[in-house]
Amino acid sequence: MSAAPATTTPAPKTNPRSRVVIASLVGTSIEFYDFYVYATAAVLVFPTLFFPNEDPTASQLSSFVTFALAFFARPVGSVLFGHFGDRVGRKTTLVASLLVMGTATFLIGCLPTFGSVGVLAPVLLAVLRFAQGVGLGGEWSGAALLATENAPEGKRGVFGSMPQLGAPIGFLLANGLFIIINAALPAGADGTPNADFQAWGWRIPFLVSSVLVLIGLYVRFRLVESTVFRGVQESGSVAKVPLGRVFRTSWRAIIVGTFGMVATYVLFYFMTTFTLNYGTAGDTASKLVPKIGLGYSRGEFLSLLMIGVVFFGICTPIAGLLADRFGRRRTLIPTTIGIALFGLTFQFWFAAAHGPITVVTFLIVGLSLMGLTFGPMGALLPELFPTNVRYTGSALAYNVASILGASLAPTIALKLWQPDGNIFLVGLYLTIAAVVTLVALFLVRETRGSDLADATDDQPAAERVAP
Repeated sequence: MSAAPATTTPAPKTNPRSRVVIASLVGTSIEFYDFYVYATAAVLVFPTLFFPNEDPTASQLSSFVTFALAFFARPVGSVLFGHFGDRVGRKTTLVASLLVMGTATFLIGCLPTFGSVGVLAPVLLAVLRFAQGVGLGGEWSGAALLATENAPEGKRGVFGSMPQLGAPIGFLLANGLFIIINAALPAGADGTPNADFQAWGWRIPFLVSSVLVLIGLYVRFRLVESTVFRGVQESGSVAKVPLGRVFRTSWRAIIVGTFGMVATYVLFYFMTTFTLNYGTAGDTASKLVPKIGLGYSRGEFLSLLMIGVVFFGICTPIAGLLADRFGRRRTLIPTTIGIALFGLTFQFWFAAAHGPITVVTFLIVGLSLMGLTFGPMGALLPELFPTNVRYTGSALAYNVASILGASLAPTIALKLWQPDGNIFLVGLYLTIAAVVTLVALFLVRETRGSDLADATDDQPAAERVAP
């Protein structure tokens, strides 16, 4: 009698490395594209189109308030998408967050302005901005987990930097498109905005986001769930209420992860939103421009800013490589010290001379530091949490930090910016934020060698945070 043929269990499907990189990069590129489009419009067009009955400074502040709304919505998205990401899986949640974020961005491009529907216009803008923030609250964490949970051994730092690389790519896409539109619809010689740009030109970047969302959805639908999360499902360790569980088992990680991101966020929005505002303000005080700036046109300054963003993009994966070789803390602590010192030089670099060489040097230095601090965060925050609450925990730390570091940063900077153009206090604010982050980083133990698959609630992030 012949023996029955042996049966073999097929190996579980895994995501090819190229698909992991593309899927994590595409989603965050769209995320930051959407955010940069809004941030740019919040400086250039929203004050006059949605808040026209206020003086220039009040209009700008009102516009920044709607900008801040999304940051307060992001923790809501963290809880919502984190819940399903830790219970259902990373793939499905990533698709849902991208749909919410992309739909809100597209609809902003369709909004009527104050001149058409009155006060309803800023109300609708605020509602869609909040919805955009909810989607953003679940996007980054899912992309970071996709990259790190599928990374080869010893390469979580560089794979975790791939979602971070979406920030400079999104910026280049968004502001590159604004530059093209500005060239086609230029402002008048006296700085008067182009009527067509005010009427419909500003809408184009918001509407184009729908194309990017379709590309992102196509890539993400082809993913399979990570083996790390499948292991949690198979072992029956899925958290029933991830939010309660993460606060019970990993509260220290939430605290240090949040404050460890504060300086990154402050630097991020100072180097993009505030610098654009300061750079395009008039070089003499007037009734229309009550504070002195550099006096560049929006097209000129965006071009200089994009040069700095190229260095942001270059330094982001470099930081991931450094984090894999030397560790997360040994990469982030010197960088944060550099950010603190950089803040003290704001007035010297950015206001002492108005020439483009000085300005672009300032932007290159600041945005290079941004890449060096942002890159390792894609690995560090997920590594602080056990698998069954990793989506919720890393999302909360990342997005609560956005409230503390970024939601009010442009508004605070506008207040600290003196009418005579002095911005020393703006830089000092960044230095203080860097000191706070430095303290948090000293409280984090090195996570480079941690095994994501072995992380459980019995040995949660408390083992990675100094007592």
